[in-house]
Amino acid sequence: MNDDKRLIGRTALVTGSAGGLGLAMGQALAEAGARVVLHGLEPEACMQAACAAMSASTGAEVLYRQVDLTDPAAIASMMQALIAGFGGIDILVNNAVTRHIAPIDDFPPEAWDRALAVNLSAAFHTIRLALPGMRQRRWGRIFNMSSVYGSRATPNRIDYVTTKSAILGMTRSVALEAAADGITCNALCPGAVHTPGAEARIQKLMLDEDVDYEEAMKRFLVGKQPSGKFVESRHVAELLVFLCGSAGNEINGAMLPMEGGWLAG
Repeated sequence: MNDDKRLIGRTALVTGSAGGLGLAMGQALAEAGARVVLHGLEPEACMQAACAAMSASTGAEVLYRQVDLTDPAAIASMMQALIAGFGGIDILVNNAVTRHIAPIDDFPPEAWDRALAVNLSAAFHTIRLALPGMRQRRWGRIFNMSSVYGSRATPNRIDYVTTKSAILGMTRSVALEAAADGITCNALCPGAVHTPGAEARIQKLMLDEDVDYEEAMKRFLVGKQPSGKFVESRHVAELLVFLCGSAGNEINGAMLPMEGGWLAG
């Protein structure tokens, strides 16, 4: 993928990309030649080194924006500035997520409201603001990050399951509305990805249950992907870049699982 510069001249925005899967997707898009705008809640000074490293390794322009996605006005300000500065967003990746773990009857209403804002409404706002420019250029790629839990429930995760399910409906609606304009909208649905968050939970299992790393990882993955392995962030990123190419022209409104057979059971 390093030698494939199919996305030169394109601008990509990846929300929730200060680390983990979002950062890996930003890296892959930069490797393919796109200008990449990373996003998160971390102060911009904290991301300067990561942006410089990504730019140095790929030759692409890499920027970072700190924006609170619970604020529609802040989202609009970011999008308007990027559109004015770069002529539009060609590739939009709605990856930002928040989650809380608790039974429904103990679930804090403020955590519910935040999940709706970040996981769902923010995607609506970025899409509605990016679409006019994509229509003018008659090309665009929109990716909404769902999950296995967009198709399957799990206890104590009402905010995550609900929003990841709803994003599938949003994806299909956008796909139908934009299909005639050379724009695709798809949902990527990974299983358990080895992110910093997952790693923290493995470390906690090691301490709580007094087991070694391999055993803690095995226990973490029980009931998840039958492969018994984590989904690698770079593989999700490679799928995303593939869908930005010509082979992705007719893949639209799709739910694309990447979960080692989890949904087959």
